[in-house]
Amino acid sequence: MAKGTWLNDATSRQPAVVLGARAAERLGITRTGVRVWMGGRWFTVIGILGPMPLAPEIERSALVGFPVAEEELGFDGHPTTLYERSAEEAVEGVREVLPRTVNPENPSEVEVSRPSDALAAKAAASGAFTNLLLGLGAVALLVGGVGVANTMVISVLERRKEIGLRRSLGATRGQVRVQFLSESLLLSALGGVAGAVLGALATIGYALSQGWPPVVPPWSIGGAVGATLVIGTVAGLYPAMRAARLSPTVALSTS
Repeated sequence: MAKGTWLNDATSRQPAVVLGARAAERLGITRTGVRVWMGGRWFTVIGILGPMPLAPEIERSALVGFPVAEEELGFDGHPTTLYERSAEEAVEGVREVLPRTVNPENPSEVEVSRPSDALAAKAAASGAFTNLLLGLGAVALLVGGVGVANTMVISVLERRKEIGLRRSLGATRGQVRVQFLSESLLLSALGGVAGAVLGALATIGYALSQGWPPVVPPWSIGGAVGATLVIGTVAGLYPAMRAARLSPTVALSTS
């Protein structure tokens, strides 16, 4: 129970209702004592349940007592679904005896399900999807790193005269190396910022289209930019070292 009380011998005979968390949220009810219209009459809300991930259908339900359900809502007195809660070590044993306990004459007609199995499957599917996204992100970073390295190698080849001129004017190999490494970092940072902004805009747009509150954690944008800087550093090392090793004489004599 999140608010109020559960049904008892007195309230189960009166037009009283306990709402699931999702049902109360959709009806805009945040406190007990208010009335809701159900089955052609008013029911007073005496309780609101908390979230129940193991039984999401209850979150969307309005629960009333057996007597008032028979009198006011046409209930025939035979439930179609029963919920049972057991200790973890007793689950399998209880599962085996439930059909014969609920319907001794026709136990084969009773279907027993374990909601936690659905949660485990959902968690496994979510984990697989997350791993897939991480794999796609790693491939994208790898492709981006190869692109940056290729761009910087071509830049070194096209700017050999510039490198030779700088070296002949007194620039050291370390300064040339820092120059090209800085250019690689700048190129990667621009791509990372652009990608992070586009990703955030896409996330916000999709959330708004689904009626969800748009949330973009700041750490995700910082992590994206940081990852691109690391990739840019690694990708720019070889071109920077290649530029630093160029001989000024050979670089200036290149047509």
